[in-house]
Amino acid sequence: MTTNDRFLTKSRYVLGLECPTKLFYTAKRDVYPDKKFEDGFLQQLANGGFQVGELAKCYFPDGVEVAEKGYEESVARTNELLELDCVTIFEAAIRYGNLFVRVDILRKVGDRVDLIEVKAKSWPPSTSPGLFGARGGLNKDFESKIADLAFQRHVLSMSFPRWVITPYFLFADKTSRCPTDGLNQKFRIQKVNGRRSCVRVGELNAADREPWILTLVPAIDACDVLSTELDPYEGTRTFTEHIDFLSEAYDQDEKIAPIVSSACAKCEFTMKAEELENGKRSGKHECWFESFGWSPEQVDQPNVLNIWDFRKKDAMITAGKISLNDLNELDIDVKDSDGKGISRTQRQWLQITKVCRGETDHWIDEDGLRREMARWEFPLHFIDFETSMPAIPFKQGRRPYEGIAFQFSHHVVQRNGDVVHEGDFLMTDPGTFPNYDFVRSLRDHLMRDKGSIFRYATHENTYLNHIWEQLLVDESVTDRDELMGFIEEISQSKKDQVKKWCGPRNMIDMLDLVKRYYYHPSTGGSNSIKNVLPAILSSSDYLREKYSKLIVTKNFPQGIVWFQTDSLGKVKDPYKLLESLFSDASEKDLDLLLMEEEDRGGIREGGAAMAAYMILQFEEMTDYERRSIERSLRQYCELDTLAMVMIYEAWREFTGT
Repeated sequence: MTTNDRFLTKSRYVLGLECPTKLFYTAKRDVYPDKKFEDGFLQQLANGGFQVGELAKCYFPDGVEVAEKGYEESVARTNELLELDCVTIFEAAIRYGNLFVRVDILRKVGDRVDLIEVKAKSWPPSTSPGLFGARGGLNKDFESKIADLAFQRHVLSMSFPRWVITPYFLFADKTSRCPTDGLNQKFRIQKVNGRRSCVRVGELNAADREPWILTLVPAIDACDVLSTELDPYEGTRTFTEHIDFLSEAYDQDEKIAPIVSSACAKCEFTMKAEELENGKRSGKHECWFESFGWSPEQVDQPNVLNIWDFRKKDAMITAGKISLNDLNELDIDVKDSDGKGISRTQRQWLQITKVCRGETDHWIDEDGLRREMARWEFPLHFIDFETSMPAIPFKQGRRPYEGIAFQFSHHVVQRNGDVVHEGDFLMTDPGTFPNYDFVRSLRDHLMRDKGSIFRYATHENTYLNHIWEQLLVDESVTDRDELMGFIEEISQSKKDQVKKWCGPRNMIDMLDLVKRYYYHPSTGGSNSIKNVLPAILSSSDYLREKYSKLIVTKNFPQGIVWFQTDSLGKVKDPYKLLESLFSDASEKDLDLLLMEEEDRGGIREGGAAMAAYMILQFEEMTDYERRSIERSLRQYCELDTLAMVMIYEAWREFTGT
């Protein structure tokens, strides 16, 4: 045992594969704050898979859990259990030198060992045949998970060289069907000393366990392939040599020289220069100083990493073109648009030129927007869905990770400009499958007229397609033909849908309109509605005038002023004016949960609502606590559709329509 207990664990090994330099910054939050979740359980809630680990244990009823937390204690208890000829261990602790792993499920029969890694991920993947890509090589979506498993196998084989080790993943099988009603309610959230964890309530009977809704996926070939590749950092070390390289650096607390790449854009060890205080340091700033000699202020300036949807970032970094001032149109390969607004590359070049010229005003294609708006039918309907994908289905016959649509908000704008929050839908009763009532309520809201319907991004269309597929095979729904017909009227079919359609009231995607017709430099290239909203508020006199007044709705009975500025005159983010969805969550965690996909790289859109919904499903709470979370859910969702309305109102002002 080393004196300072600096073990290279499986999570640190995977972190070192992403960037070896991060090993120097990790586990030093007092010096190097990181932007990952402080409460990892909230992230699991948002990703919908917190129950999978507990369910997995139920499929191995003879398993023994190593509950000891300390390194020495957990290893000693594991070794004691491994003296048995046949044993199944949960959280087995294995140490070799300063390598340390906790194995989710270790099943031993003599010298033959199954190494099982439980992952809250669905199987089979939709993007490839399996752990390998369609064109050979490892499936990119699983590379880090395979690396994790290969590292565990390495530690076990070094510790017990006589073992014959077979690695597996245990995934949620999306081709299976839940065997019983109420299975998911047997896995509850328990809150102790402010920390949440998942616990099993009662025993699972034979009917609950058969058939399995998790599936064992052999991973020996994938681990073998990864174990024979050279390391991804310098391409000079073998798999084993790279582990030794990382473990020695971590044990000695030595910083591995940084190599800047496009991955730096999402580095969690990043703090802006003005945020650094009380001895705090930013890992990214130090890396860039060591690599380029850049000051913290230079690092904070927009650079090639900030260009929206730019696919040649690494090539530009290799060429030394990192500052936006170094780039030209040939680097971006600017192409003309298809006639509707600007193209992707034109938007990228617009972003670059705005920064280089120091321009802070927005750009808008007034003529293009006018042509689009002329086709819209009043009244205008703005909708937003909140959804979830629980790993364990609510009802018998449902599949793991089937989509759940539990909430929508609906704003209406009349021809004369009147705006009304027409209402919403929210169903959070534990164990209740809400989808069909959701669609019935949405139909009642939208079928009163023939007005145009707006969404922001593809999320709403995707979920309506998903519910259509559920209805297609569910003969128990007496009005399914009417519900499917309604879905077909307001949406368009997915590419792989069994039936093709594009409805006469197919929802208009405001995100697509933003990309083509509107850009504000303060968004930093992001098209997230969470970034577009404060940007457009800052540039619209109409919004400033209207929303500086108290706005009262059913969900805001005391009223709220949406347009507020801070002491420097900067527009406040309206989402920061709302009560927190989680009274015990940090502001950083809430920010991460509210981020949208293009900004966060990991958690799906609406992560905060997903986590809140899962808490309402599985955590014991008072009626007051439940009502408080439900009120916050309604307020957040209402703001999502109001944000769409505000964007429309500003465009109407800018275009004079």
